[in-house]
Amino acid sequence: MKVHDQAFGDRFAAYNVDTVEFTAGMPENSVDFSVYSPPFSSLYIYSESERDMGNVANHEEFAAQYAAMIKSLLKATKPGRVTFVHCSDIPTTASRDGVIGLYDFPALVRKVHEDAGWVYHSRVTIWKDPVVEMQRTKAHGLLYKTFRTDATRCRMGMPDYCLVFRKPVGGANEKTVDPVVHDPSIFPVTTWQDFASPVWMTVDQTNTLNVKMARDANDERHVCPLQLDVIERAVHLYTNPGETVFSPFMGIGSEGYASLKIGRRFIGTELKESYYRQAVKYLTEAEKIGGDLFKMAS
Repeated sequence: MKVHDQAFGDRFAAYNVDTVEFTAGMPENSVDFSVYSPPFSSLYIYSESERDMGNVANHEEFAAQYAAMIKSLLKATKPGRVTFVHCSDIPTTASRDGVIGLYDFPALVRKVHEDAGWVYHSRVTIWKDPVVEMQRTKAHGLLYKTFRTDATRCRMGMPDYCLVFRKPVGGANEKTVDPVVHDPSIFPVTTWQDFASPVWMTVDQTNTLNVKMARDANDERHVCPLQLDVIERAVHLYTNPGETVFSPFMGIGSEGYASLKIGRRFIGTELKESYYRQAVKYLTEAEKIGGDLFKMAS
């Protein structure tokens, strides 16, 4: 395994490395929780590296590369613990795909996980404003003009999805390793009712780390990081204070930033050098912010 760079804090470790090779070397049953956005197949060009999962010809090539990491992550995850995967449908185009429509990328993510041995555990739909999507993408299917002239071409706005997969515990007498427990004085029943909703309606779409600082001249498209409040909800729900969160596709460090701020540890891998460098800056900042919370949790 070639590690291009690495950085450590008191509560984080970040690696500029190929995540497939790194995850394969992680100790068995060592990961408490993982949360991330995978590369959206060939939709975005993240880097010029041949190891980048975004540099594939089609969805089948992506699935083959992704599956290798998913199998290793299953082995590294503690029995009964979960992984939280952010994804969405992918728009198809006439020039690239021969038809204008949507590709069910979440279905691919689910199949890869189930084929590897994960249990499909849950799904969260994150509501997004279709007007904002229309203004940002100018998608013909969302235009009022299309609604007036040929509504057969209209489609609904695209939400995000978070798919939750659980590592099987094993025999009937086996229990989750280090079960996650919640103090009612901190997390009352109303909090659980909010988390348990199949549609998260209150996610702030603008609550993200600033990706502009990590972009370089070779980036072909703007890549939006996962919202911090989604990450915080997931980390609160599926981890105990002081546990370690892993992101195999760290990007600019959103998952680590949110985790460190609320008193967790973090391990992240990122292949793109400019994203990795920015992630280290954000992780260092978040570790300082969340220091007191971690001491209280320890």
